[in-house]
Amino acid sequence: MQAQIEVEGGATTETRHYVFLGFLTLLNVMNFVDRQLLASFANFIVPDLGLTNTQFGWLTGFAFIIFYAFMGLFMGVLADLVNRPRLVAIGLTLWSALTALSGAAKGFWSLAAPRALIGVGESILTPTSMSMLADRFPARKLGFASGFYYMGVPIGVGVSLLIAGYLGPAIGWRNCFYALGGIGVGLAVVMLFVKETPRRHVVVDTARPNLREIARTALRVLRASPALTYTISGGVAMHFVLGAATFDQLWYVQERGFERAEIAQYSGWIAMTGGVLGNLFGGMGGDWFLRRTGMGRPMFLFWILLVLAPFTIVYRIVDPASVWFWMGIFFGFFQLGCFYGPTFATVQELVPAKVRGTVVAFYILTLNLVGLGVGITCGGILIDYLLARGVAQPFTWTLLLFTLISLTAIPLFYMAGRCFDRDRQRLLAGAGEL
Repeated sequence: MQAQIEVEGGATTETRHYVFLGFLTLLNVMNFVDRQLLASFANFIVPDLGLTNTQFGWLTGFAFIIFYAFMGLFMGVLADLVNRPRLVAIGLTLWSALTALSGAAKGFWSLAAPRALIGVGESILTPTSMSMLADRFPARKLGFASGFYYMGVPIGVGVSLLIAGYLGPAIGWRNCFYALGGIGVGLAVVMLFVKETPRRHVVVDTARPNLREIARTALRVLRASPALTYTISGGVAMHFVLGAATFDQLWYVQERGFERAEIAQYSGWIAMTGGVLGNLFGGMGGDWFLRRTGMGRPMFLFWILLVLAPFTIVYRIVDPASVWFWMGIFFGFFQLGCFYGPTFATVQELVPAKVRGTVVAFYILTLNLVGLGVGITCGGILIDYLLARGVAQPFTWTLLLFTLISLTAIPLFYMAGRCFDRDRQRLLAGAGEL
């Protein structure tokens, strides 16, 4: 077996890698625009198709997430084995075509079918992109690269809301779906011309690992690293409330008295502003915190969540005319932006290079299947349950409950930060390459 040793500390990051990062971020924007469309158009789609909150929860929850999460694990394995740009192009074409098809839905089932298959296409993007970025950026810049890529989340969410707020009343929600599907197919054609990124390992073997070896290594790393387990668990806890927040647009209109297009516009601009600032702060701040303390980026998230927790609770119960209400919306998106760069960089730093795609895909599976899946689907069921029993403000009570549950992420990130340096040193010493 031949091996080539690469000294990561001496790696340089070329301008073309930043351009590539920008293009992947654009694709991630499209990913989250398409993914968020149902939630953004909730006040248009729910009455048009006559959906209950439970049905809407299934459409935005498990109908999408089961396929997205499990196929994401499979796609993460593929990302470690096949040509990654072509894999992304296939996924982008699939989800964009199905987004356009969703615009023709006439009811629950005709929307559920393309929605489920959209999850298959979208599951390809992030594990594959994270794998390519880890091969283009050195570890000291990986937090920035991950955070920049994940600016696609707040920008995508914000753009989706702005589309609902501005274009929804003008051309209708169906035409918005058709147009976005066409744009996505065009970007997929561009992706076909991107060359594969050379795979950069600390130790690069000429023999490519097979599927069984990748799965075995990934499972051993998960068992061997408490910091990795705590990081994944903290991410899942945070996603409980992110799932329930799918009902935010309905909450704004039905219990806070906003007009549907108006609040979509307001929240869209706040989502982009707060989310982008959070992504930059989380990515660069997490890298700085790691250099200064050595305790790991999850400890950085611990302090952010601890400081912002009062805002995320209070804004659910105050009057919408209060400044605390608008601060709560802003800090909610800021907190979400801070999350992605530090956690995805941490996950990649705590696993061997040859299984990064697989472990990132497993992380995405748990975030979506457990965190978002439970938050969205159970949130819809709980809202309808409270409505049936005549409870006042069922959306408020449901969203507040899931907010409190998500605060368990605070001690989990604290423990991950405490264990990070020890687990990272063990990996570098060779124990993580079991």
